[in-house]
Amino acid sequence: MKRMKRMILILDKMMMSPIKCRVPQRTCVACFQVKPKMELIRLAAFTDGKIRPDYEGKEPGRGAYLCRNRECWELALKGDRKDRLARALRTNIAPENREALFEYGKNFPAV
Repeated sequence: MKRMKRMILILDKMMMSPIKCRVPQRTCVACFQVKPKMELIRLAAFTDGKIRPDYEGKEPGRGAYLCRNRECWELALKGDRKDRLARALRTNIAPENREALFEYGKNFPAV
């Protein structure tokens, strides 16, 4: 009987304790802020040379993460000598692909 009461107490404590789970963290390639993976958008470089947003995060290919604000998209897609997105994806970005991503980034709020 004592053993049964003890088991019930242990189970009660287990149910009352908060569950700790690990939240995956990723870094924005433009501003270098570390944020939870779900707050960022993954851009995937596919074998056909195109770079597209990967909403589920499961597409094959090298990926890079960007914040959901316009400044990060403009900074990452700027074709300067750093070219942060191309460097993170280890590929060259075609001008028409860069323009399409830039237009997509305009939908985000300016922070």
